Amino acid sequence: MSNFRSVLRLVFVQLVGVATLSAQQAETIFYGGDIVTINDAQPTAEALAVADGKILAVGTKDDVLKLKGSATAVVDLAGRTLLPGFLDAHSHYINSLQVANQCKLYAPPSGPGQDVPSIIAELKKFAAKRNIPKGELIMGYGYDENVMPEGRLLNRDDLDAAFPENPVRIDHVSMHGCVLNSTALKQYGINAETKTPPGGVIVRKPGTNEPYGLIMETAFLPVFAAQPPMTPEQEIEWTKAGQMLYAEAGVTTAHDGATHHSQFQAMRRAAEAGANVIDVIAYPFITDVDQVLAEFPVTEWGAYHHRLKIGGVKVTIDGSPQGKTARFVAPYLTGGPSGEQNWQGELTFEQAMVNQMVKKVYDLGVPLNLHANGDGAIDAFFKAHEFAAAGDLGKDRNVTLIHAQFTRPDQIPKFVKYKARPSFYTLHTFYFAEAHIKNRGVEQTMYISPMRDAIDAGLHPTNHTDFVVAPLDQMMMLWSAVNRVSRAGARIGPDQCVTPLEGLKCMTIWAAEQYGEQASKGSLEVGKLADLVILDRNPLKVEPIAIREIKVLETIKEGKTVYNAAGEGPGIKGAWLLKSVEGAGPPAGVESPSLTVNPDGSVGGFTGVNRFSGKLNAEGGKLFGPLATTRRAGPPAAMEVETKFVRLLSAAAQGQRVGDELQLFGEDGKVLLTFELDRR
Repeated sequence: MSNFRSVLRLVFVQLVGVATLSAQQAETIFYGGDIVTINDAQPTAEALAVADGKILAVGTKDDVLKLKGSATAVVDLAGRTLLPGFLDAHSHYINSLQVANQCKLYAPPSGPGQDVPSIIAELKKFAAKRNIPKGELIMGYGYDENVMPEGRLLNRDDLDAAFPENPVRIDHVSMHGCVLNSTALKQYGINAETKTPPGGVIVRKPGTNEPYGLIMETAFLPVFAAQPPMTPEQEIEWTKAGQMLYAEAGVTTAHDGATHHSQFQAMRRAAEAGANVIDVIAYPFITDVDQVLAEFPVTEWGAYHHRLKIGGVKVTIDGSPQGKTARFVAPYLTGGPSGEQNWQGELTFEQAMVNQMVKKVYDLGVPLNLHANGDGAIDAFFKAHEFAAAGDLGKDRNVTLIHAQFTRPDQIPKFVKYKARPSFYTLHTFYFAEAHIKNRGVEQTMYISPMRDAIDAGLHPTNHTDFVVAPLDQMMMLWSAVNRVSRAGARIGPDQCVTPLEGLKCMTIWAAEQYGEQASKGSLEVGKLADLVILDRNPLKVEPIAIREIKVLETIKEGKTVYNAAGEGPGIKGAWLLKSVEGAGPPAGVESPSLTVNPDGSVGGFTGVNRFSGKLNAEGGKLFGPLATTRRAGPPAAMEVETKFVRLLSAAAQGQRVGDELQLFGEDGKVLLTFELDRR
């Protein structure tokens, strides 16, 4: 019946030339570029109209322009490409609020962490730039021991020598562990007497029982839980900054996979304070579900409250293959992380407990996400499903296996039979293929994230970055699904490559299905939310190997621009009043400074005493070119405000609009100045 309706809809669209919601006037009309709808009934269009946060019309330019009114903004895409906003199928959104204050240590090409000396040098540069005082925690993220040359790994002695008076914590790229120096180990209560918990790893210094820095899995959980809470001001400021990372990648719906109770409370407070500019979906971790239910009953799950909703529950079954903690049927070729022999990895929880966890979620009647990397962990889920759903194994319970990387060919029919969705992680074909070949062998590595076979079996898989494990780069993610090329340039399972359109569906309409939001998101259709992204090129038309070079130019949430590449289009252009300086409130006792960015790229405004003028910097680097000011004298307090205001304006490296708020950032990513739209 649904196919018949699609045919009727297509015939209707072809007859009238435009699909439209009503005869009302459009607020915005887009035309002049490729419009990729991800709607099989109407794959492309010449124009698209938006009104009241929704898509008003999709069709021919002539017909859509009939909806133009006197106040309609008509946007010429000028050859650029318009698509539905991307839905993040799995990441760790809550961590995005933290990493702005941490040192990025991904291995090249995503970061500087190519070896231990490079990591130490980057940490020193970071600490100096931030003026981190003695005794304060220094944090980094993205450390990957698998790419360290000659097996020379980062350990506590390296960190102690570089930072003898600071605790240091470097989070592992898997997000399942970290490396700590001696001061941090002491701070977290980990020493030679600390027993390694079941399902955990504490690497010991050779010849001793002293921890050598790296801790993983359940041994890492107390460290993860000890993260100091954000202040109310930080909750709002960091929420906006974190969501801008997603918006910059074209993401209009973000995912938090494994939300702890305290984190959900912080997310909820920030949402109620109006900080959310994109949608956020939280999946409380199974151990925290009862606490969340006590204050947020299941009847309220699945619906957005101030752009935040609970999507279901998260259960973790195993660890990471690159960290050698994922559970497999056959042993690792290189032993365990601490040299264990015949090491198959371990389940995070015993099978009987996994069974009960899955049954608890099924009884709640909410969607379930399960972290399962190794084929042994996937088998463990199937056993749990057979236990928990014994009465109806084929009922659709909206189950998603996150990662499902080392799925075996014989397991795909069970995904179909049990109506379980794999959310694959094709970025591993680039970032970790060589490590997987070393640890798991060529044959098993070539079949990681078997998206081609899954689609051919009738499944609608999704794809994800697992940020902050891998960079939040949707074009790189699409590139990896289409090309499957490793860091070393090898093809990793070319028979599992997908088409660019299939890859896009994995991050739009099929991701919307994962969230039960396919009626409102995932494709450009009349009545759906106007969640849009503008790219500089069309992923369906460029050479597949060039997909990762495509840039996100603008991200639009419900018809409003939330991200615009600096200096492009209407993003930062307009009249603005100063709201805060480096996080503090507006200056008291003086007239509020202002900033105006004009359509021609000229800028001007008021410092509190004098007028200034200049231009957007077309050369890159600083956001503005040299600023000229008048020379009037004023009261000392006002002149002090002026001096600081002009200094920070001149130091701004990027400007981003978040709704009716404009933030200017320094080169280190810190917010220098915040403005609000001048409605006078």
